[in-house]
Amino acid sequence: MQLEYIGAFDVVLGVLARFWPVWIALVLVMGASFAYKKRLGLYGQLFDSSVGIVGVGICLFWLFTAIFASTISPFNPLVQIPIMKDALPGAVEPQSGLVYLFGGDKLARDVFSRMVYGSQIVLIIAPAATGFALMVGITLGLPAGYYGGRIDTVLSFLANLVLAFPVILLFYLLVTPGIMETPIPYAMAGLFFLFPIIFFSVLFWTRYKKRPDRLYILLGLTLIIGGWVYAGLVFDADPFRIIHIDPNQLNIFVAVVFASSPGVFRIVRGLVMDIKTRDYVAAAQTRGESPWYIMLWEILPNARGPLIVDACLRIGYTTILLGTLGYFGLGLAPESPDWGTAIKDASRLLRSFIHPALPPTIALMSFVLGLNLLADSLREQSMKD
Repeated sequence: MQLEYIGAFDVVLGVLARFWPVWIALVLVMGASFAYKKRLGLYGQLFDSSVGIVGVGICLFWLFTAIFASTISPFNPLVQIPIMKDALPGAVEPQSGLVYLFGGDKLARDVFSRMVYGSQIVLIIAPAATGFALMVGITLGLPAGYYGGRIDTVLSFLANLVLAFPVILLFYLLVTPGIMETPIPYAMAGLFFLFPIIFFSVLFWTRYKKRPDRLYILLGLTLIIGGWVYAGLVFDADPFRIIHIDPNQLNIFVAVVFASSPGVFRIVRGLVMDIKTRDYVAAAQTRGESPWYIMLWEILPNARGPLIVDACLRIGYTTILLGTLGYFGLGLAPESPDWGTAIKDASRLLRSFIHPALPPTIALMSFVLGLNLLADSLREQSMKD
């Protein structure tokens, strides 16, 4: 059967039309951000520069794409329609009449739908893994920088030990299929995922220990929500089946947290060693505040600028890393629509068909570009602060 094709102009219009929920969400969010930017603190200040506007716009575009993926995508990213194998962009699927806007890959799957669903994987793993790495690095970096001495020596040695190991080899060891047959990933996940619970418990305790009415509520919520997330991620035992992570994704998650935490630790340690000499820290010590209160409520808020910038850059780095692992066939399942796996699959037939490789490549590049622009704008604002 001969396939029918639509023109290039119609393909462009079709792509723009498929993203209609994203455009609506962008207009609403960006419009509200401009209108109330003076009330939005650091986020509102991003809209004072063109770099910040572009960075926020690109990041929000992919965020809304991940949220509305099921509405945007015309096809299931795993469905194979044999006649659409290696179809060129604009090919019309005979039975449904829907268009393969970016063509079909070597397994006859819709490239456009796989690109859209790939954003979900990236925006779930990269920010979440970076967030957990921040929790680990901050929780260990604060006492190392504040107390110094043996605590600093031991923690710094462990951090330097991990940083001295080649990153690519480290990830290769942690995400190979054989590692899932051992308890190592689950033991590491059980350790790392405790840090957010510990962090927020200490945070609320130091702030509200003299106000038990509020303290017990916040600690209870922390333990309930933290225990719920912990059970779902580590033991896959969420009774509501909301919190779930596949073994392949857990491997990548743990590997990212393990490799990123030492870098965050060193940044936090350096910031604490500088900030703890400030006058307001001495004033808090004079008032008789506990060391952890000073670390969490005096030092950490004043270190937020560099940490936010580092988080944006680290998410971008993790996104590239996920693409690299997918390209080498490590971590995620072979049929996964993540951008790295899509680039790998398309690269094998690059001389014959280039169109399956371009959408995931451009998507990966644009998302990392948006994060870098956002980090640049945040850096400028933090320097002003």
